[in-house]
Amino acid sequence: MSQQITKAEVAQHKDEKSMYIIVDDGVYDITNFLEEHPGGAKILKRMAGKDATKAFWKYHGKGVLEKYGGKLKIGTVKEEAKL
Repeated sequence: MSQQITKAEVAQHKDEKSMYIIVDDGVYDITNFLEEHPGGAKILKRMAGKDATKAFWKYHGKGVLEKYGGKLKIGTVKEEAKL
């Protein structure tokens, strides 16, 4: 079963030691992917700790997520209670 991670928890992972992003409902640990990213590490660092869905789909096709998603995905976004 996939780990459930809140958006607040993702937001804590935005430095050199640990970087997470959200794409759709998936949470991805991009910490060790920075140097592999064809577009460079700079954009990933800028998106770390955030929901990168809109930016991701603007520049990537479904095949990119299929290729890299399996090794980078660490969980899904946990639904938070709405008040």
